[in-house]
Amino acid sequence: MGAQWKQKGREANSKAKAKLISKAAKEVLIAAKGGADPSTNARLRLAVEYAKSVNMTKDTLERVIKKGAGLLDEAVNYESVTYEGFGPHRVPVIVECLTDNRTRTASNVRQCFRNGQLAATGAVSWDFDRLGAIDATGPAGADAETVAIEAGAQDLEPGDEGVTHFYTAPADLDAVRKALEAAGWTVKSAALVWRAKNPVTVAPEHRAEVDKFLEELDEDDDVQTLFVGMK
Repeated sequence: MGAQWKQKGREANSKAKAKLISKAAKEVLIAAKGGADPSTNARLRLAVEYAKSVNMTKDTLERVIKKGAGLLDEAVNYESVTYEGFGPHRVPVIVECLTDNRTRTASNVRQCFRNGQLAATGAVSWDFDRLGAIDATGPAGADAETVAIEAGAQDLEPGDEGVTHFYTAPADLDAVRKALEAAGWTVKSAALVWRAKNPVTVAPEHRAEVDKFLEELDEDDDVQTLFVGMK
């Protein structure tokens, strides 16, 4: 894997969908602090696209943007916090959170790592690359390598169901996304990620234990994204 961890079957029930919308709303809130206009706020533009992909309604999205931009009376105090550590069997994990209470979040994350090891900043991330990641599908006959070069992507790899994963420098994420769309590609997602340089191999008999650990982390309301260095 070595990139974003996604719970299997997560989209299959309404509770999971509500959680995805809640996480999308937090990202939009934070992004909107940089301005309420997606055309001039690249982070907000990506957050809006993600919110739409998880079926957030138009009215809810507009309200969240206004709230984040300070255009409503409600105060927004979310902040980004990142934790690093090792799960069972020394699987490296980066946990990105958005929280309105750092003490609560730290306590919850520490509890989740009781079957692993919470580490100091840099103890895990040194073995990951910070990249932009774009999942996209191309028109019939499109050559992914050619479009990657023309769009300015640094790397690519094939995914499932015709999806190609494109990787970019963090600052180039939005520009490459636009270039892919201009070339006729359909962008499914675009976000900043941590990509493991040396993902570890987990024996099949230990995989369920690792997945249970990750699922518990992912269930916490403050946890936005998990990045896992695991094959």
